[in-house]
Amino acid sequence: MRHRKAYRKFGLPSDQRRALLKSLTRSLLLHDRIITTEARAKEVRAIAEKLVTIAREGGADAPIEKRLHARRLVRRFIDSNIDEFVRDTEHRGPKGGATIARNPYYVIPRLFDEIAPRYVGRNGGYTRITKIGFRRGDGAPLVLLEFVEGLPTAPTTETAAPTKEGRRGLLGLGRRRK
Repeated sequence: MRHRKAYRKFGLPSDQRRALLKSLTRSLLLHDRIITTEARAKEVRAIAEKLVTIAREGGADAPIEKRLHARRLVRRFIDSNIDEFVRDTEHRGPKGGATIARNPYYVIPRLFDEIAPRYVGRNGGYTRITKIGFRRGDGAPLVLLEFVEGLPTAPTTETAAPTKEGRRGLLGLGRRRK
């Protein structure tokens, strides 16, 4: 029985489980959406929502001490082994040596500058899980984990009627209408 168990173990040792969740969370923050299994998505959702809340509270209008503390809290979990800057060997400097460039896989600036400001007026519920089917090899339920829309955008004047495929949703799954 799983009474009073706090999280899913995925049949992995704790260090591998932590690495898996860090990697999935980093991918979610980098791409805004990932496709994974349902159990993994539920664990990643809890982590990602806590990180967005920390980033939101330590935003640009917070005191400098709170902003620094928020970045350290986020970095402690998400990017502990990824450097902010890397040596760029493709672009040579003025003296022929490699230049230093921002690492595209360092997601902390993206979290604080792009993702967190979208949810300033929202108290949680930053992600959505949508079921999309089953994995072919083992039949595991696959889901799409994505960030919900942030600040409202201006409505467009063109509104097209949804097609039959459009009403059924992603990959043609969903309730059939008669």
